[in-house]
Amino acid sequence: MIKNIQSDIPVKTQCELIGLSRSTFYYRKKDETPENMEIMRLIDEIHTDYITWGSRKIRDRLRNMGWAVNRKRIQRLMGVMQIQVLFPKINLSRRNQEHKIYPYLLKNLDINRPNQVWCADITYIRLYHGFVYLVAIMDWYSKKVLAWELSNTVDKYFCINAMETALRKHGKPEIFNSDQGGQFTSPDFIKVYKDKDESIKTSMDGKGRALDNVCIERFWRTLKYDEVYLHEYSSLVEARERIGFYIETYNSTRPHQTLGGRTPDDVYYSNLNLARPA
Repeated sequence: MIKNIQSDIPVKTQCELIGLSRSTFYYRKKDETPENMEIMRLIDEIHTDYITWGSRKIRDRLRNMGWAVNRKRIQRLMGVMQIQVLFPKINLSRRNQEHKIYPYLLKNLDINRPNQVWCADITYIRLYHGFVYLVAIMDWYSKKVLAWELSNTVDKYFCINAMETALRKHGKPEIFNSDQGGQFTSPDFIKVYKDKDESIKTSMDGKGRALDNVCIERFWRTLKYDEVYLHEYSSLVEARERIGFYIETYNSTRPHQTLGGRTPDDVYYSNLNLARPA
């Protein structure tokens, strides 16, 4: 990586050449204490099991486990972790008040084919000495993870990178659904798929309604129990390698109960009459 800011090669181009997201390049060191890191680990596990629990219940659960914590501390750590609950609404991907919010288009919609609806979300991934964020783009019908990115910072750039990858590899959706986080409401993010096809509709979860995006919420739970909680990633590089292998297995090998025992790849490619990539 060229560090000289006077270089003729833009940082974006340099990152693309070496396969690095810009958000990773602009890494800012986290300064949470070891105690806070352990509390965040517990919050992540509690939230994964009880997505409707807000900061009060999580605080009470931690107190029952012997942790002397107050609600203000829990709320702050949940904000750092990008935690979203059904009610009350905690600052998950924080909404930007200047960005346009779009209506939720999936209510009572018959989702019956691949590339009809894509969805996206961000989750917290713990490392041995820190944490990173994972964004995934998923096809709602087949449950196939179309693209994903890991980042040290929760900004729009790693979300844009994931969307660009999904569009390049898998065409386009008819509807794109996300929460109201600033990363997804950003005009720069929306422009990525609108430039692909202006007719792509934008759908956003209702405020405080995490289960509007339940498809990808279920994937987060599966990923964490099958992979993340079983390992202590020593670095972002190790996390990227292991999570990448898991997602490949999830798409191509792991039978999915809601798909009648078929894999996401099988459902996705067979319904589009496409051969799986080698």
